[in-house]
Amino acid sequence: MVNTKQRKLRLGILLSGGGTTMVNIQKCISDGTLNAEIVVVISSLSTVRGVELAKGIGIEPAVIRKKDHPDITEFSNCIASELDKAKVDLVIQAGWLCLWRIPKQYENRVMNIHPALLPSFGGQGIWGHHVHEAVIKQGCKVSGCTVHFCTNEYDKGTIIVQRSCKVKDDDDADSLAARVFKEECKAYPKAIRLFTEGKLAKQSK
Repeated sequence: MVNTKQRKLRLGILLSGGGTTMVNIQKCISDGTLNAEIVVVISSLSTVRGVELAKGIGIEPAVIRKKDHPDITEFSNCIASELDKAKVDLVIQAGWLCLWRIPKQYENRVMNIHPALLPSFGGQGIWGHHVHEAVIKQGCKVSGCTVHFCTNEYDKGTIIVQRSCKVKDDDDADSLAARVFKEECKAYPKAIRLFTEGKLAKQSK
């Protein structure tokens, strides 16, 4: 088990977009409510806002694009190499949209957050506003978010934290997304704290 009770948890952030989840985690670190530090940021795209936000917190992100690698194995190895170099304790997928093969050394050490209550409204192609549109179309009265350990399938793996919120009659994808994100800002830090405290049954040994 990764022993982080005495020291800061070393986080590796994987992102493919705006970086709002990363910013929320950094805010929790800065205000002292999360005993962690972001030591590496990896982006699957070079032009997204998350790249600039990473620089804003003092980290030069590594850009690892899937299309620059001949296959998923090489792509995954490149990601793992960056994580290894930074001596990462826990990998945080923060709006990361690329499937990669999680190597043995990171089994149960990679978390993801999904903007719905899994196992509903998950799977390949169901991300971002697509999720909220599907929830509204289905007529759901409740939505929320799920933090889970990652496997080599989309939105699978042991659920760690879930938080819920109401779906209002006049909601569109934007308004529901904003309400769900407020819950995400609470759920992800809680999941990271549980890992730090060694309270997760699936935690890597």
